[in-house]
Amino acid sequence: MDIQTGLCLGCARTLDEIAAWSSMENDQRRAIMALLPARHERLEKKEG
Repeated sequence: MDIQTGLCLGCARTLDEIAAWSSMENDQRRAIMALLPARHERLEKKEG
């Protein structure tokens, strides 16, 4: 987990999103998945 962003370094989701994933509706999952590319980019910029 990245302390500053609260995002998982592997999947770029928050702990709340990870915990709720199995009980989410497909549209909720798709909404989060749409955010992931930008989140991954943000995490990569922090590392680089």
